[in-house]
Amino acid sequence: MKKYIIFRLLLMIPIILGVSMIVFFIFSLVPGDYVDSLALNNPGYSEEKIDALKEKFGFDEPIPVRYIKWLHNAVKGDFGESFVWQRPVTEVIKIFVKNSFLLAFFAFILQIMVAVPLGVYSAVKKYSPMDRVLTLFSLVGISVPSVVLALFLKKIFCLDLKLLPMSGIRTLGVELTGGALVMDVFLHLLLPAVVLALVQIPALMRHTRAAMLEVLNEDYILTARAKGLPRRRILFQDALRNALIPIITILGMSVPDLFAGAVIIESIFGIPGVGKVALDAVSQRDFPFLMGFTMFLTVLTLFSNMITDLLYALVDPRIKTKGESRT
Repeated sequence: MKKYIIFRLLLMIPIILGVSMIVFFIFSLVPGDYVDSLALNNPGYSEEKIDALKEKFGFDEPIPVRYIKWLHNAVKGDFGESFVWQRPVTEVIKIFVKNSFLLAFFAFILQIMVAVPLGVYSAVKKYSPMDRVLTLFSLVGISVPSVVLALFLKKIFCLDLKLLPMSGIRTLGVELTGGALVMDVFLHLLLPAVVLALVQIPALMRHTRAAMLEVLNEDYILTARAKGLPRRRILFQDALRNALIPIITILGMSVPDLFAGAVIIESIFGIPGVGKVALDAVSQRDFPFLMGFTMFLTVLTLFSNMITDLLYALVDPRIKTKGESRT
């Protein structure tokens, strides 16, 4: 297992390097930069001042030279200074990422609690009226954009019913501690987390249903039924455990998707998370922060995939053997 983990960590290095190179060149080819954005908002800037600013931020250098300098600093953990925040990129991400992690964790737990039981139930009640309703729900959930869903639910629960806060992660101007603070944060994150979870639930539910249907037709399940074993044990101890591989795969893929989806959701609900900061950085041409955020998502995706593979080994020890044999 240790050899396999080391192998996967070493494999991440060329992947991260390749991603950083591609993303840096794409950002560099986008028309306009931070100085152009400043000049557009300040018509009084002279050509001399614009040239001086471009030289200060390094925009006067060729793209390959800028990338090599960025990579040299990034290897040391220095991703540059955010143009907008005037602080190191790692520090800005550290400030805002806590709220994003909290939102993503909340949504992750919600999708597991809803999608997996519904997928199991849909497989057990195959072709029943409830199975058809859940199938329709999953198709609608996959089709509806998260922006539309967020605005629709926000109107109902925040504007019409006034049950949940409109925006933010906590009530401003009120000093809360202990349980009151936890409840306040919970109410602020509830609707955004539900929206994020609803985007992921349909796919996870359908994969759970498909995996369970395949396992339920296996001979050992039919033998267990013939022996008269309890139905709950057959479903959750025998069938579900052997259907976990595709479920774990979808869950592992959903972790970076939650952060990517939070870019829009955090902006709609006014949550001060790293996703909202990244979306603002796009319009402000804050390329150092965008590079740091992209690298953060890249590393998160790679670690999520590695953890997913390790979970495979816990579910099926044969996969562990194969993984170690490759190293």
